[in-house]
Amino acid sequence: MKLNIKNTFTAELPSDTNLENTRRQVENAAFSFVKPKKTAQPEVLHVSQEMAAELGISKEETASEFFKNIVTGNEIYPNTSPYAMCYAGHQFGNWAGQLGDGRAINLFEIEHQHKNWKIQLKGAGETPYSRTADGLAVLRSSIREYLCAEAMFYLNVPTTRSLSLSLSGDDVLRDVLYDGNPAYEKGAIVARVSPSFLRFGSFEIFAARKDTKNLKKLVDYTIKHHFSHLGTPSKESYINFFKEVSERTLKMIIDWQRVGFVHGVMNTDNMSILGLTIDFGPYGWLEGFDFGWTPNTTDSQHKRYRYGNQPNIGLWNLYQLANALYPIIEEVAPLNSILEQYKIDFETQSLQMMKSKLGLVSSDEEDLKLIQELEDNLQLVETDMTIFFRNLSRFSDETTALKLIENAFYDLKNLSKEVENRWNNWFKKYADRLAIERISSEERKKKMDLTNPKYVLRNYMSQMAIDEANKGNYSLINELFELLKKPYSEQAKHEKWFAKRPEWARDKVGCSMLSCSS
Repeated sequence: MKLNIKNTFTAELPSDTNLENTRRQVENAAFSFVKPKKTAQPEVLHVSQEMAAELGISKEETASEFFKNIVTGNEIYPNTSPYAMCYAGHQFGNWAGQLGDGRAINLFEIEHQHKNWKIQLKGAGETPYSRTADGLAVLRSSIREYLCAEAMFYLNVPTTRSLSLSLSGDDVLRDVLYDGNPAYEKGAIVARVSPSFLRFGSFEIFAARKDTKNLKKLVDYTIKHHFSHLGTPSKESYINFFKEVSERTLKMIIDWQRVGFVHGVMNTDNMSILGLTIDFGPYGWLEGFDFGWTPNTTDSQHKRYRYGNQPNIGLWNLYQLANALYPIIEEVAPLNSILEQYKIDFETQSLQMMKSKLGLVSSDEEDLKLIQELEDNLQLVETDMTIFFRNLSRFSDETTALKLIENAFYDLKNLSKEVENRWNNWFKKYADRLAIERISSEERKKKMDLTNPKYVLRNYMSQMAIDEANKGNYSLINELFELLKKPYSEQAKHEKWFAKRPEWARDKVGCSMLSCSS
């Protein structure tokens, strides 16, 4: 397995001069050198062959002992120096200070076909940033992370990627419910991939420590390698850098809203500087359409990271990034202008996104009202978001429309007459609106089916794969992996996955809400 190794991050940015792997505050450094922990009996459970090919790794090579040892941290690739990144962050709106890669270790960079990728292991042991934790991960959370990153990629949502899912062969102690009853679980490691794992918090830490010299170094590095079209370092390129980060962040969140994805932990240390979905912890897809839903038990009281609030949190996080970049820009007005533009763009792009979900191409002054009425209707009774929008593409006649969406209702038997009337009234308006469109119903269906996925990674699906994996059966991981590579296709043989959350999963741990314990 011969890889085209690069080391721009470690060569061009300041490293921690202390080489001891001890938990501590790391000053004047973007990263610390650290080696992964060797594991007892590593076993590769699954490989994303598509991602491997992007790195120049063949299918045969992914089956090798060498590949297994590299992606489980048991062997260091020749002439490379693994490292953990230093960053800070705001967690649930509060400044948390230094955080860093507490259980992620970056192995190396690969350049292949003019693309640069960073390869990182999650769950490969402690680092100087592990605080009170062990730096390990369990199979439960690793399956969720591995599947979700690839699922997001095939949904056309900007995201980091997965390369492999492995068992470490070690048991890991975890308190899944935070109720004082820890238990041992199977240890696991995910090899994940991204052009960069830099976060908003990577910039915040230097600003918070008034380390303007290293802040500038990091921004210059980021522009050089990831925003090179912005030109050489200058106040203008710094402002344009922030502008593009803002635009990418909004695009990512609009895509989340489109497919009903809720991240669950939008802390600034979990916000990618490239506008990619990163850190798949207690995420979830909407089952019933609900702006107030959060999948994170830690967030259940204040619901800061609820579905309907994700765009606002994106803006709040960008304010923190603006504050972090201010020392090298020293001008408030251009930053404020970009933040104000985010609000305007959100209104425009959100409307456009919802119109695309409804198959509306032309413009009408009543569109916003039609959408708001739809969103109200979707919350009258528990209505499955994914099934509703997917079935809506077959709409042709308001008199039979309710039949079309009935399998989206969680309690069809008890649908009141009032709810039926409100839906029928909306369908009449929708039919009238479609009448002024200039595309055929076939063309509209095609467009809607490319916007509204048929298959998403519902929590109960992940939990079924986890339950089977805990028994030593890993086949469901592959079945879901293959299913989620074509989320917009009909896939008749997989029709059983186009279904509402089963009643047994409503309150089951891992199926409704999740903790950050992984």
